[in-house]
Amino acid sequence: MTITELPGATASPAAGRRRKTTAVPTGPDRIPRPSQGWYRDKVTGEKYRRVTTILDQGGTKGDVLTRWAGNLVAEVAFAHLPELVAASLRPDERAEKQAWLGRAPLRKRDERAEIGGAVHDVIEAHVLGQPIPAATTDDPEMAVFLANFLAFVAEWEVEFEASEMVVGNRTFGYAGTLDYLFRSRRIATALSLPLDTLFIGDTKTGGELDKKGVYPEAGLQMAAYRRAEVAWLRDGSTVPMPAVHSTGIVLHLRPEGYRVYPLLCGDEVFAAFRVTQEAAEWASGLSKTVVGGALSLPAVSQRSAA
Repeated sequence: MTITELPGATASPAAGRRRKTTAVPTGPDRIPRPSQGWYRDKVTGEKYRRVTTILDQGGTKGDVLTRWAGNLVAEVAFAHLPELVAASLRPDERAEKQAWLGRAPLRKRDERAEIGGAVHDVIEAHVLGQPIPAATTDDPEMAVFLANFLAFVAEWEVEFEASEMVVGNRTFGYAGTLDYLFRSRRIATALSLPLDTLFIGDTKTGGELDKKGVYPEAGLQMAAYRRAEVAWLRDGSTVPMPAVHSTGIVLHLRPEGYRVYPLLCGDEVFAAFRVTQEAAEWASGLSKTVVGGALSLPAVSQRSAA
């Protein structure tokens, strides 16, 4: 499927600002947007559980995130040990520093979200044939990520066909926004696949190269997107989800370089996603009603005692 066949599959940021006030949404306003763990189809009113929420509630990422947050707090603490020790001796600063240290994972998360947003802007520019936004090219902190991303595109001969595309599965009631769809002759060659193979891709910016930074949960996420039934184009129209290969690609993008990882996202991994979805439904629904209130010892009448 070429970019011509997926006209404007990229969900433009400006599209979200062009809200219509008419009763029936038109154009880009027909594209579902995530809100509180759900996507809602503005035309049919159907609700779809957000894929990332399913993975969070299904328990596939909890241990990983807990370890990551703990390690990050320890790393930040040792990097600022002298000032933390000094603050511990001053009650007026101790609480402030403790709160600052506890927020370290949130700061890192926001930093990665900013990087991810910049990468998506670059991909969108490639898909639409537009210049890369100046806000990205002029940011020194983003420059190394941008350079490594563009190296990936050039060295692996990547041709993007869609970016930030909302996809959904009506049968199983979920939806999400995939990072991008693309073709790469060199990746296809490395995997011994036909040169025109269409891949689903994702970018990760955490961890360090040659260390943890790409986790199996990315395969679950891509498997869910791969088995979507419908995709929303940038103009608000819908098409069947394009057929993509059962191996997805994760770009691990870091300031020091990048790595390209293949992840399985075929039917077996999708079956595991469905188990995760059921676990998420248990955690967010039935589990909350299982434990009743503590019983009080009932009064026993004399007649009952006899």
